[in-house]
Amino acid sequence: MQFNFNSTEPIYLQVADQIEEAIFTQTFAEGEQIPSTTEISKEFHINPATVLKGMNILVDANLIEKRRGVGMFVIAGAQARIVEKRRDQFYNDYVKKLVTEAQKLHITQKELSELIERGFSAS
Repeated sequence: MQFNFNSTEPIYLQVADQIEEAIFTQTFAEGEQIPSTTEISKEFHINPATVLKGMNILVDANLIEKRRGVGMFVIAGAQARIVEKRRDQFYNDYVKKLVTEAQKLHITQKELSELIERGFSAS
């Protein structure tokens, strides 16, 4: 995990994003325990309350769960929920804008599909 203390993004959101990314990439597998609030706060010199605030975002999103006296664990299905969320964000952030711009340029759906296929081929 890496945190940017000079960023305008609050540290607690960075904590949530970093842990979510680790679940997405399966660095933290479903059912696995994640580092404790204390471990993260000591390693990165972050206030434990800040770390907990970030973790609670993930608890509320049903990605991790608290097990009293044991720690925080990745919930089954968490990675799939992240994928679904990110696909929705991709659609809203990119696809809608792409289609709107294509319509302004009078690009047909078929032509747009061909451009997208060309983009995949070029990668």
